[in-house]
Amino acid sequence: MKYLWLWWSKDDLRTERQQLTEEGRDITTLEPEFERLLADDVPEDDRFQTAMNALLDQARLLPMRTDYCYIEPSDLDSIRALRVEGPRTLDVSTDETTLRDHIAGAWLGRCAGCLLGKPIEGILSKRLQMLLERARCKEIPDYVWRLPGLDEQDYRELDFANLLRFRSIDSMPGDDDTDYTVMALAMVKQKGGAFTPSDMADFWLENIPILRTCTAERVAYRNFTVTIEPPLSAVIRNPYREWIGARIRADFFGYIALGRPELAAELAWRDASISHVKNGIYCAMWTAAMLAAAISQTDIRRLIEIGLGEIPAQSRLFEAITEMLDRHAAGDSYTDMVQYIHQRWDETRSHHWCHSIANAQIVAIGLLYSDGDYEKAVTRAVLPCFDTDCNGATVGSIMGMMLGAKALPEKWTAVMNDTIQTDIQGYQITHISMLAEETFQIQQGIENERGS
Repeated sequence: MKYLWLWWSKDDLRTERQQLTEEGRDITTLEPEFERLLADDVPEDDRFQTAMNALLDQARLLPMRTDYCYIEPSDLDSIRALRVEGPRTLDVSTDETTLRDHIAGAWLGRCAGCLLGKPIEGILSKRLQMLLERARCKEIPDYVWRLPGLDEQDYRELDFANLLRFRSIDSMPGDDDTDYTVMALAMVKQKGGAFTPSDMADFWLENIPILRTCTAERVAYRNFTVTIEPPLSAVIRNPYREWIGARIRADFFGYIALGRPELAAELAWRDASISHVKNGIYCAMWTAAMLAAAISQTDIRRLIEIGLGEIPAQSRLFEAITEMLDRHAAGDSYTDMVQYIHQRWDETRSHHWCHSIANAQIVAIGLLYSDGDYEKAVTRAVLPCFDTDCNGATVGSIMGMMLGAKALPEKWTAVMNDTIQTDIQGYQITHISMLAEETFQIQQGIENERGS
């Protein structure tokens, strides 16, 4: 039984070495073993698996380098102690009809943004540019399977024939980026707003097949099955501990904590800490806090800053997003920013392609260069490539919450026919509007608990 996603590869080994270096570990003593296992004549066989596990166990105990300048805890109290000043609650003075519209907008916006990025997930930016050039477009003007002026032959000649199957869709197809949002809804319905990290772990075991999980989620799941509980489940043998997975699970926690970025970040932490550490957690907290604030904030820069107010100020994520804000303020163009991303990160390396910080910078770019327009936001979050469906979904969610469902263009929403498919029990085929209504009811319940 050598299922690919349950089997260590040399790419995982390279990811672990890079991850250790980035998080400030002194890997000197383990370098010889890394080099030995990465040698061309070492096969990825049973012995490699055993040696890789032993190396991961040793790597977890490595000391920090004395010259490391970041302070990046993973426990909630320490994270909060390292935040800058920021609003922990915001005034949300609006009626129920408006609240419903904005929650519905977040769901619709997330689904549409995910759908935009889904067909080109894993495609390198040069290949996407080839497709756009054939359509005589500088940026993405529409869903990529219906670009202007292209016919089936164009797609086939450019080796994009797989996109053509999306022309027949009549709903939001299944995707992990939307599955996890629905799963969070189902879990909070069952466990309540006071759920714990262990509650979330139990819910996974009861509702998700392990082969439906990827990278850090798969590692955490495997740890759950041998009774390794959070937060150790995020640490044991997990090379992907700062990848994007926790961020794609964070949105729902912002939806149910409207006007309360601190609470939204805490709820996201409870979920993220079962599978991620440090910046993998911070990205989830940043995202949830922005969504909680988007109900009343229309200033994009301020929105991003409110999100940053919930994570450590001496973290790599805080530094990376602040750099995006500074470059934008200094007058860098959108094209300049995309070029910078590709200079800073190598999209051909899985560790960069999936890393939480790389993709968070792309989210920041999509938001900053949106001019408050949904279409500009999601297309500019997808154009740089990297994790396209994740970034389209997050930016679409934030813009949808900010603008409301009624303000979203039918060009992007109508194709889904208010219908979504998921792998979550009880929600295999359901209406997006129903998910929004259930979310509203949960949000109201949490708000009433706060007031009582």
